[in-house]
Amino acid sequence: MQIERAGVVAVVGRPNAGKSTLINHLCGEKVAIVTPKPQTTRLRLCAVCNRPPVQMVLIDTPGFHTPRTKLGKMMVRTVRESVHDVDAAVLVIEPVPSVGDIERNLIMQCNKPAFPFYLAINKIDTLPRENLLPIIAAYQNEADFAAILPLSAKKGDGVEALAELLLEAMPASPALFPEGMMTDQTDQVLISETVREKLLICLDDEVPHGAAVTVERLSERKRDGLVEIEAVITCEKESHKGIVIGKNGAMLKKIGSLARAELEEMYEGPVFLKLWVRVREGWRDNDAQLRNFGFRQ
Repeated sequence: MQIERAGVVAVVGRPNAGKSTLINHLCGEKVAIVTPKPQTTRLRLCAVCNRPPVQMVLIDTPGFHTPRTKLGKMMVRTVRESVHDVDAAVLVIEPVPSVGDIERNLIMQCNKPAFPFYLAINKIDTLPRENLLPIIAAYQNEADFAAILPLSAKKGDGVEALAELLLEAMPASPALFPEGMMTDQTDQVLISETVREKLLICLDDEVPHGAAVTVERLSERKRDGLVEIEAVITCEKESHKGIVIGKNGAMLKKIGSLARAELEEMYEGPVFLKLWVRVREGWRDNDAQLRNFGFRQ
């Protein structure tokens, strides 16, 4: 794979704007977890998109929001730090004809002469085309965007036009990541995020945002290639533990079944997944617990 140009693109926006869906579509495969619920993304994730002779590294950032916990403050700080030393930035917005405080804050951080700044108006499949004009007009007054692109990350409409602009913006450089590497995350993180994604999909809003997943054991049996995984789901309340487990263990079994199916695609072979549930009250505001779950100041 001959790479002549390579660079980094920060993808920012409010929670549930569609950043992860857009990144997955740009990469051509699933790299970041996606659910309809806000604050799905907690970690700063690098997704590597190879289109020789260009390599584009997309930074999937947590949704920018008003934090209420130490975890939330870390997520917001991650967004701010992610827009430094990049070669381009994309603000992903929902199709609303007004500029919110969150978007203004992100525009202030990203609207710099050092790199091109693009606006992606996502979810255009949810409104008539004529409704785009007031949205475009509202944002044109806020920043000098290199381009404003209406698109649907879910359906892929307009995504390739954004990809072409980003690829053109990448500077001359050798590859930043080796061939075949799709993300900077470890297998343990990818497994944890896969399980957490299924939690978000299967459960109500209150429980998943107070839950974290850690991999306690990961091994592959040499005789048959079976990948064995033991992971712990940590909840903030005892009542949440019961909800996650469900009646006769039905909910935990459902979460595990959905996660295992996706992990078998990831490992291209059989996976044995064992899930446990425990309680750590207030872990999102506990520095020691946050460090244990991989979050750093």
